[in-house]
Amino acid sequence: MGEVMTRVLVVDDHGTVADAVAVAISREDDLECIATTGDADEALRLAGELRPDVVVMDVRLRDADGIDTTSRLLATAPATRVIILTGFVTRGLLERAVAAGACGLMPKDGQLDDLLAAVRSSRRDDFMVHPSLVRLLVGGGAGKHHPPTTPLTSRERDVLARLAAGEDAGGIARGLGISLLTCRGHIKNILSKLGAHTQLEAVVTAHRRGLIQLDDPD
Repeated sequence: MGEVMTRVLVVDDHGTVADAVAVAISREDDLECIATTGDADEALRLAGELRPDVVVMDVRLRDADGIDTTSRLLATAPATRVIILTGFVTRGLLERAVAAGACGLMPKDGQLDDLLAAVRSSRRDDFMVHPSLVRLLVGGGAGKHHPPTTPLTSRERDVLARLAAGEDAGGIARGLGISLLTCRGHIKNILSKLGAHTQLEAVVTAHRRGLIQLDDPD
């Protein structure tokens, strides 16, 4: 039995970027680029007609804001997974991406292999954020310590730290020597305890509460 095909819509108003992403996706046996556009309204129309599994969305479009467009898209197609692609990053942008319901955030100047991994990860309901973006959360130091009502277990803290480092569920499971099912259970518990809807939101919330410390490798 062949692999399940993941259908991807690329939304980017820079033609060379959109073409490069589309070509990279189309070369993969388990991924298919079903359309590209740089227009927000066209993106919403295509998403409604084609029902992509994953949308790779540029943070800035020629006629709209990519994060606002993500909110509009997910309001009508909540099962779609949206990865924000950005050439600049601030902590405010991270927070807006979380609030909009994006499941991933990747740097536009990053490696295409990392983006492809994020597409696959999001399709599995995992989350992948590039470590260079996660480190922005450390810029002003950890927030005040506000533990969750139900404390995280030692294992859940281990999983959370690895999520913050940009690992997906499969990598975390292998690194900790646990099953993927067990790892997914820990992630579900973490989200529940932190009141988060996505893994990125969990990392942001944990940082704000002083539950995680990330060292800048530089």
